[in-house]
Amino acid sequence: MLTKASFDYAVLRVVPRVERQEFLNIGVIVFCLEKRLLEAKVQVDEARLRILWPMLDLETVKQHADAVVRICAGDETAGPVARLSQRERFQWLIAPRSTIIQTSAVHSGVLMEDDSLADRLERLFQQLVGIAELTKPPDPVAAVGTA
Repeated sequence: MLTKASFDYAVLRVVPRVERQEFLNIGVIVFCLEKRLLEAKVQVDEARLRILWPMLDLETVKQHADAVVRICAGDETAGPVARLSQRERFQWLIAPRSTIIQTSAVHSGVLMEDDSLADRLERLFQQLVGIAELTKPPDPVAAVGTA
């Protein structure tokens, strides 16, 4: 018989102008207590962020996004938060903030024993961030054929 494991996830967002409530999803954080896994997948799309806010400090955004991944991994170079338990790190990461990097509300899901949390993270990332689909350059051969 297959056993189930519940997991929680939140979307990582860049909110350049908090007062306007505009945001761009840049990643997903997934936590599964039963499988003892906490992981984040993040990708900063500079072009899309520049459209949202041309004056945004992209280096700072990238540093903070990288810190989320390192905190999830328990990398001690990410500071004292990275030394907390997985549950405490997840709770710290999803705590409401009024800064440029924020998380969505927390959502839940169920993994079957044969499911991989890494696969689920990838599917959530593609559904909620979907950078590859949105920023894929047009096919020059197809463009020539329609001219």
